[in-house]
Amino acid sequence: MKPNRLWAVILGIVLAGSSLVVANLLSNKQVKNSMLISSPSFTQNQMIPARHTCDAENVSPPLVWSGVPAGTKSLVLIVDDPDAPDPAAPRMTWIHWLLYNIPPDSGGLTEGVSDRLALQGVNDWQRTGYSGPCPPIGKHRYFFKLYALDVLLPDMRHPGQTTLEKAMQGHVVARSELVGLYQRR
Repeated sequence: MKPNRLWAVILGIVLAGSSLVVANLLSNKQVKNSMLISSPSFTQNQMIPARHTCDAENVSPPLVWSGVPAGTKSLVLIVDDPDAPDPAAPRMTWIHWLLYNIPPDSGGLTEGVSDRLALQGVNDWQRTGYSGPCPPIGKHRYFFKLYALDVLLPDMRHPGQTTLEKAMQGHVVARSELVGLYQRR
């Protein structure tokens, strides 16, 4: 191959690679962490009151958020426990609650919120709605993850976590999380 032709091939490869990198950067949104999520029932990394667990009323805690970016079309809330034991695996994440298409101007959720505010997914008990902390052993962490999306998601008829997260891909513009703890007595 002649030197000029070799340089033309190399330049073509470099330009094609650069185009792919630029296209990738443009398609990946910068996720902001400007939102805040909190609860009047418990603070970050503190114990969740028994009222919100399987040991009592098992009602969802009140949640409050702020800093939702302008242009947000919907919010998603995923509550999970990454400390759930599984006999087949050393660790797994247990899904307690999936809510999507929460109105971005809602400002939060009241205690024991019903499903009329948003669409719900199926948790790991194979039902919709909130199922509170109920760790079989030890102290577990419960992550209340709030996501701001630039779209309103379609009605997916009670999706599981994987389906919901796949629908969210490329649409998350901000996120925040609140971590609560619980250990049964």
